[in-house]
Amino acid sequence: MSSLERGVYQPFYLLSGLEPYFIDKIENKITEQLVDEASRSFDYSLFYGKEVTAAQIVESAKRFPMIASHHLVVVREAQHLDKSTDLLAAYLSHPQPQTIIVFCYKYKLFDKRKKLYKAVKKNGVVLETKTLYENQVGQWIASRLKEAQFKIDGGALQILTESMGSDLSKIEKEIVKLKIILAPNTTITAQHVEQHIGFSKDYNNFELYKAMGKRDFYQCIKIIKYMSENPKNHPLVLTIWGCYNFFRRILIYHGLENKSKAAALLGVSPYFVKDYESASRKFTLKQSSKAIAFILEADLKSKGVGVKSLQQHEIMQDLLVKVFAA
Repeated sequence: MSSLERGVYQPFYLLSGLEPYFIDKIENKITEQLVDEASRSFDYSLFYGKEVTAAQIVESAKRFPMIASHHLVVVREAQHLDKSTDLLAAYLSHPQPQTIIVFCYKYKLFDKRKKLYKAVKKNGVVLETKTLYENQVGQWIASRLKEAQFKIDGGALQILTESMGSDLSKIEKEIVKLKIILAPNTTITAQHVEQHIGFSKDYNNFELYKAMGKRDFYQCIKIIKYMSENPKNHPLVLTIWGCYNFFRRILIYHGLENKSKAAALLGVSPYFVKDYESASRKFTLKQSSKAIAFILEADLKSKGVGVKSLQQHEIMQDLLVKVFAA
């Protein structure tokens, strides 16, 4: 990104990996800098992997720009391109100096054994993107909000992290929405999240785990009833995933000799360590282990394994009964 800001371009960008957000970010940045309305019809070529061959990409790449400083060739969904990319590798031995190719190869890493990978390493840019680890998502959200001139309190950050998972593109859209609605330097609270993003400050995954940590069965039942009535905002897979992580952290906390390192080892903000400290007093090591077994069982049920048909509410209610009875 720094190189692009300085106007330093390479003839080929091989963007691949499991996290599409970063690939889109680079593609959009290059397009914004090189393409305007006047040049779009002449010096911008957009292809899709399922509809194009390597020969067509090379043919387009050899064209000189008519208006802009460069001819930009973007290949989206490049993972669907014909298996042979050797023609592109051969093109890179003598690339057209005023052409830039952006090769967007999503959801997996490009094979390093291929000639194209070696050619781009020599004469271009290779970017390999990875899905953020769970404990990195909150930091990323806070960082993006800071760039957008916002602050966020711990409760709101936890709600966003637990409710939206690691879908960075989805989170980015919500941040853009907040930029339109809220004034700069606003501190985002749980109320803002509920009002503008649609996740209840009282009935969400974060509040469910807090209620579980307090062994508040009645509150848990109220929360899962609300979430099961709003499955679009509260996918069952995210709720179960969060339950697993909650009890996994309780197990880790039980095993810590030095509790002062708890935040780093649990992968949470120091602000939330007290929640796991409290939960560890409500759930013994044995009870936490049993809870994880019940959660894995619920995960299988959510995928239709061993059951005919169960609704989200039924799966979560059954899980809560077993966890609290353990």
